[in-house]
Amino acid sequence: QVRLVQSGGGLVQPGGSLRLSCTASGTLVSTNYVAWYRQAPNKEREWVTTLVSGGASAYADSVKGRFAISRDNAKNTVYLDMNSLKPEDTAVYYCQNEVRGTKYWGQGTQVTVSS
Repeated sequence: QVRLVQSGGGLVQPGGSLRLSCTASGTLVSTNYVAWYRQAPNKEREWVTTLVSGGASAYADSVKGRFAISRDNAKNTVYLDMNSLKPEDTAVYYCQNEVRGTKYWGQGTQVTVSS
């Protein structure tokens, strides 16, 4: 059974940094892609970034240059490093992985950027 367990997040001031973690079980993050999405209050869930097995990554324009996705194969964990955070980054963040055609989601982590 595939499970994605998230950690990290919290409250940070504008301009601050946070790191989110997504630890997988039942699948290897090194063998397929992992993505991060976010959902702000009263908004649709939106794609943030994807890391594919070969190591290439892509980012939404809104986070490009500020966020970085990375992977630790030994820990079977994917990270999202968020820098220069803005109030508009406030959202619940979800990691997502697809295994044999089925999409799995982490439980979600609240990130609040506020002074």
